[in-house]
Amino acid sequence: MRCQRGQASVEVVALLPLLVAAALAIAALLAAGQARELAGHAAAAGAMALLQGGDPEEAAREAAPSLPASRMRVRVEGRRVRVRVRPRAPLGIGSSLLEATAVADAGPAR
Repeated sequence: MRCQRGQASVEVVALLPLLVAAALAIAALLAAGQARELAGHAAAAGAMALLQGGDPEEAAREAAPSLPASRMRVRVEGRRVRVRVRPRAPLGIGSSLLEATAVADAGPAR
């Protein structure tokens, strides 16, 4: 019986790296989901600004005020707004792999 005294502690220590890796993976997936939502909202805001005669890039950036400009790229091609967002991944792990892109079209030219 004496040999099994510290076995639970050893098992917890052995599982700790796996638990940390799982937590980081979940945080990265949540960051990617947030980036996808922000990109979609920003692209839609840019397309609406085009329809109203405003500045689509400014409207897209205003749709995601919590996102630094360095993490968002806005490109306007005719009546189409393309937004690419790089998420804030935990520890910077794979943030470029988790980039989200959204496109919104303001419709045909009148």
